[in-house]
Amino acid sequence: MRGPLSVLAAGAAGSVLLLFVDPNQPGNLLPKCPFKALTGLDCPGCGITRMVHALLHGDVVAAWHFNAVLLVLGVPLMAWLFTRWTVSRWKGERRPVPASVGFAALAVMLVWGVGRNIAGV
Repeated sequence: MRGPLSVLAAGAAGSVLLLFVDPNQPGNLLPKCPFKALTGLDCPGCGITRMVHALLHGDVVAAWHFNAVLLVLGVPLMAWLFTRWTVSRWKGERRPVPASVGFAALAVMLVWGVGRNIAGV
């Protein structure tokens, strides 16, 4: 059970950091997206730090603006994966995630990554 607790602790630490550090302010200490720095394009995950910051401050509309696809699909997927992993660790069994979930996630990321750069979202 140490694995899930470690992940929760790391998530809590990151959340506390994002609660007090605003990624929208220039010169903040948070890392920038390496993909955007190299290409000038938004990756499928661009905006996730600002999205989480907005969610921690109760601003769902701003979170939607920063990365709608990750808000609607990514957050529930991560919650499901974490719950599945925690339960399997607790029961001492190995339950691999179906490959179809990975392929669907990759397809959504590809479409979102291309679409957001073409549409300028």
